[in-house]
Amino acid sequence: MDRFSFLNAAHTAFFADLYDQYIENPDSVEPSWRAFFQGFDFAASDYGSGATEEVAYTAPAQHSAPAQAAAPAADYSGIPEKLQKEFKVLNLIEGYRTRGHLFTKTNPVRERRTFTPTLDLENFGLTSADLDTVFDAAKEVGLQPSKLRDIVDYLQKIYCGHIGIEYMYIRDPEVRKWIQEKLAVNSNQPAFNADQKKRILEKLNEAVSFENFLHTKYVGQKRFSLEGGETLIPALDFLIEAAADKGVEQFVMGMAHRGRLNVLANVFGKKTADIFSEFDGKDYDDDALFDGDVKYHLGLTADKTTQSGKNINVNLAPNPSHLETVGAVIEGIARAKQDRHYADDFSKVLPIALHGDAAVAGQGIVYEIVQMAKLDGYKTGGTIHVVINNQVGFTTNYLDARSSTYCTDVAKVTLSPVLHVNADDAEAVVHATLFALEYRMQFGTDVFIDLLGYRKYGHNEGDEPRFTQPKLYKLIAKHKNPRDLYAEVLINAGVIGADFVSGLEKEYKDNLEENLEASRKRDLTVITPFMQNEWEGYNQADEQKMLEKADTSFDKDKLTEIAKTITELPADKKFISKIQKLINDRKTMYFETDKLDWAMGELLAYGSLLTEGFDVRISGQDVERGTFSHRHAVVKAEESEEKVVLLNQLKDQNGKFYIYNSLLSEYGVLGFEYGYALASPKTLNIWEAQFGDFGNGAQIMIDQYISAAEDKWNNQNGVVLLLPHGYEGQGAEHSSARMERFLQLCANHNMYVADVTTPANFFHLLRRQLKTDFRKPLVVFTPKSLLRHPSVVSSANELATGSFQEVLDDPIADPKKVKSLVFCTGKFYYDLVAEREKLGRDDVAFVRIEQLFPLPVEQIKAVIAKYKKADDYVWAQEEPRNMGAYGYMLMNFNEVKFRVASLKAYSAPAAGSSARAKKRHAAAIAMVFDKNLFN
Repeated sequence: MDRFSFLNAAHTAFFADLYDQYIENPDSVEPSWRAFFQGFDFAASDYGSGATEEVAYTAPAQHSAPAQAAAPAADYSGIPEKLQKEFKVLNLIEGYRTRGHLFTKTNPVRERRTFTPTLDLENFGLTSADLDTVFDAAKEVGLQPSKLRDIVDYLQKIYCGHIGIEYMYIRDPEVRKWIQEKLAVNSNQPAFNADQKKRILEKLNEAVSFENFLHTKYVGQKRFSLEGGETLIPALDFLIEAAADKGVEQFVMGMAHRGRLNVLANVFGKKTADIFSEFDGKDYDDDALFDGDVKYHLGLTADKTTQSGKNINVNLAPNPSHLETVGAVIEGIARAKQDRHYADDFSKVLPIALHGDAAVAGQGIVYEIVQMAKLDGYKTGGTIHVVINNQVGFTTNYLDARSSTYCTDVAKVTLSPVLHVNADDAEAVVHATLFALEYRMQFGTDVFIDLLGYRKYGHNEGDEPRFTQPKLYKLIAKHKNPRDLYAEVLINAGVIGADFVSGLEKEYKDNLEENLEASRKRDLTVITPFMQNEWEGYNQADEQKMLEKADTSFDKDKLTEIAKTITELPADKKFISKIQKLINDRKTMYFETDKLDWAMGELLAYGSLLTEGFDVRISGQDVERGTFSHRHAVVKAEESEEKVVLLNQLKDQNGKFYIYNSLLSEYGVLGFEYGYALASPKTLNIWEAQFGDFGNGAQIMIDQYISAAEDKWNNQNGVVLLLPHGYEGQGAEHSSARMERFLQLCANHNMYVADVTTPANFFHLLRRQLKTDFRKPLVVFTPKSLLRHPSVVSSANELATGSFQEVLDDPIADPKKVKSLVFCTGKFYYDLVAEREKLGRDDVAFVRIEQLFPLPVEQIKAVIAKYKKADDYVWAQEEPRNMGAYGYMLMNFNEVKFRVASLKAYSAPAAGSSARAKKRHAAAIAMVFDKNLFN
């Protein structure tokens, strides 16, 4: 009942009891009071449903705001009029808190639309005749009893100035109270001293002068300027300084093109000479392993010292033109840094995500990222989201770009507050940004800033925006930039003299001219790899180095110790019988039969790396037990559902094991894991798809980051994709991991692609990821039916003393008898072996290509040379001919001419009917053994 605290003590108890009685049983209170409370609750909770778009110069009929529903009529008979008015003032206060953001002055270039109902007194049962009446309700907003006109003026300052805030949907009353108390400080108005104001102006000058310089020196070149949103630069400057004072040591930022060069130069301290070299289109200093990318895609890592002497690390991640993908990546980077360096205090790493208004509203990955924000496996202690709101997406007006009122409405998914700010008011922008920082540090959750500005030119500097927004760009053409607007304010206030700005501008531009001259004396552009501080001791590798053998052996006694730990459940906990049997079976296979299945080989690989000091992180849908119930890295006690992770009980564990069932996301989660691996080269970082083709949902991350980032941005990454693949009659979506797509992306030295068939080879493949002095993404087509196949076993010695085998020759074939030499991958090998046994053929040998890229050509040639009597060379696959590895092999291996044994080309990967699938599968097998058959 704190909402009645403005009433005096005598009345408070009476009304509190009466209201509690009404809440419990409305019919139990006197009808006039019931009607009164109904009207009060309606106004307090529902006054806010009439919101649509936030800006427009005209209001098209089809977008007009709906009228507010009328509140139930309250019967105030018998209730003192003064008390009725007190409640109405309270409703007015709630109205400002709930809807004040709709009536702010946040648009710098055009009028906001008119929303109904307004915040006029009449909508709350009050009139201008009440303005000089003193109300106790003023205590609700921290004032002494005040006149209504003073209360309204106070609410206008807080909620309807150049900052509008949405927060009343937050369910925690303590959080709402904290926000209200913060807003009450200076009536939500900035209060900077003279030195701070000069600092804001200096950073604004840098932002404006930088863009003007590029506009005159590189006429018509794309730069995606920040003009219209330059106040972002002082906002970020103050944010980083203040955050460092609060203990933040590392910053991880992601952003799209708009303003990126300005941020790099004036926030991150990138040398402008390097930027000019990129504009001049010079080649790179090393073109052997690196092709580069356009200048507004590049990132930077820098160590800086703040004005107060704090040493900080700042990171701006590179990203492609898929604008919002980098949001997932920076969250992964931040979490990796937190896990490695600040596991007890996530607040020391601050993710900052900069969005475009059209992208944040239109790109679905934003929702996936937001849904990660509070999950154990993905939370990062709160992200500050800043939207550089141009009001135009490429050429699309906001009315065509979203259905929501604001571009930031996705924030409400996690009940995150949103601050809408006029980008022309530099002090308001900095003030709102510092508020957002306070919120993040206090509650460890996300907060959004909607920086409402404009875009001076078209989408890029070569576009003509008047083609599509002629009215808007007439207004923009006459509009002063934020620096000049702020300078006028400071001159009028006597903070600076009339020539202060011209002095700043000359000094900054002289520096740019010097750097431009210096850059043009260089022949090459130097690109510094992103986050190179995390990658000391790692070297880049070409294809030849990728094919070199790595020592992946592991001491047998230590392997046995790991096996003991992961095959013994805690005696003081009860588990379901199936789990008990599964763990007992694992003990039997290691200590009695010496036939280790796929899961045992996998878990022992993780355990071996953990004892060597590496971390292991796995995420994806249902990975704790595994989609096909094979892994069971996490088991649960039957009664309490307490999680037990046996790999975290190793006696000599020197690394950390993390495994998380993910949200139902591929795109966002794979982006997160890519980012995690980017910041943690000593972690085996695995994303597992529930079924292999679910990677389709993350295709942009695969195309733009995993397969190409080293070539574009000089970034190594060791992320592992486990993609269940195999034709078992489960239909089109549960058969193929689209092997052909990954192979099409392979070139030079960009990643490993493997389709292994034994637990031992999987053991060594996983270990190889961390046993080299370089990192490459690894794509593994993992089995389904082979997880429990009686032939898919390995011995402990094969794990301890072996190494990864890129090619596996036929273990039983006699080279003197073999006429048909068949090459294949994955599960199909076991199907072919079974058919050979059935037919009693000894003239056919099967060679498994366990690593498809880099293709081990020399090893394959050596195997071919061994079978001197072979005259029939077959590529066999269970996938249709236009899929799988057949096309890739034709392009990349010409030592022999292959006869293909496969299904004919299809548009879908597999048949939906299990009967039809078996028939086709049998036909493909038959072709292997009969060269006269051709599908």
